[in-house]
Amino acid sequence: MLAVAGVTMAASTAVLADVVVKIGFAGPLTGPISHVGKDEQFGAQLALEDANAKGVTLGGQKARFELMAEDDQADPRTATTVAQRLVDAGVKGVVGHVTSGAAIPASRIYEQGGVPAVTPSSTTPKLTRQGFKTTYRVIANDIQQGNAMARFAVDVLKAQRIAVIDDRTAYGQGLADALVDSLKQRGVKPVGREFTNDKATDFAAILTKLKAAKPDAIFYGGMDAQGAPLLKQMKQLGITAKYLGGDGACTAEMIKIAGTAMSSDVYCTQAGIPMDKMPAGKAFNERFTKRFGVPVQLYAPYSYDAASALIEAMKLANSAEPEKYLPLMQKVAFKGVTGNIAFDANGDVREGGVALYQFNAGKWEVRP
Repeated sequence: MLAVAGVTMAASTAVLADVVVKIGFAGPLTGPISHVGKDEQFGAQLALEDANAKGVTLGGQKARFELMAEDDQADPRTATTVAQRLVDAGVKGVVGHVTSGAAIPASRIYEQGGVPAVTPSSTTPKLTRQGFKTTYRVIANDIQQGNAMARFAVDVLKAQRIAVIDDRTAYGQGLADALVDSLKQRGVKPVGREFTNDKATDFAAILTKLKAAKPDAIFYGGMDAQGAPLLKQMKQLGITAKYLGGDGACTAEMIKIAGTAMSSDVYCTQAGIPMDKMPAGKAFNERFTKRFGVPVQLYAPYSYDAASALIEAMKLANSAEPEKYLPLMQKVAFKGVTGNIAFDANGDVREGGVALYQFNAGKWEVRP
């Protein structure tokens, strides 16, 4: 009798035990833009902690979500290795990758493995135009950013002599290309187009060449790790052109690194809307800061929504198995931290906004 009771108790315990659901995260956790990667890692972590606190039941068992974070170093080759490692580890979904250069090669691994991946910050249009069923994005793309910056530069700043530099990454070049295309639609041809790389620190040759073209604005497509030194060297060479950047330069780290080179003629676009305009932005930043001891850097709210999108699809399917919930990603619809989250046929978020910022009084301020 006791033995039977023991068996019965063990079986009951097994039924009630939480089922662990591993969610992968991939981004640069070391290197010059690790602050962006960690920001997104923390955003995904907070989403999983919130889901665990609320309690999610899948297939009759309470799910306990755990994050498996991998460092792709913002490197395309490393990204494929990381992606394969996550797939082999049996993750049920992935938040990432952070950069476009890493997201594109990794996306093929997730497609082959049948694992849904939602990027919070890869903005290249190419990512979601590969025909992959597992690729999703919760933020606006480069085409929208390029249009916004071109319109602002020409119509508001009245800039006509615009030079363009990019770091030759999928992200930086994609954003620069989008800007150039939008400028051409407005009858403005760049007075110079130069290239660097995402490891560079010396931009003297490029800037000296562009200075001779007498630009009234210089756009840089890339991240803050290069964007800030570039700005400092512009000032050192006496270049008075306005500085324009994308979301990679729209960070607190940009202000920190550039220091006194920052001025009111420095502008940037950011995919998405300002945190204080997000439906739950203010509360999110307060909770995020309390939990991790640092304020939101850039994309943490989008990372939170990316993780939440995976969980919402699992809830719709009543299963964490990718083959069961992947078909329901197209039916995901919820109010996230950043706004309404729902995807189009390509996997892009349906309502992707763009905000424009100007540096003023020590911080980024939203331009109307």
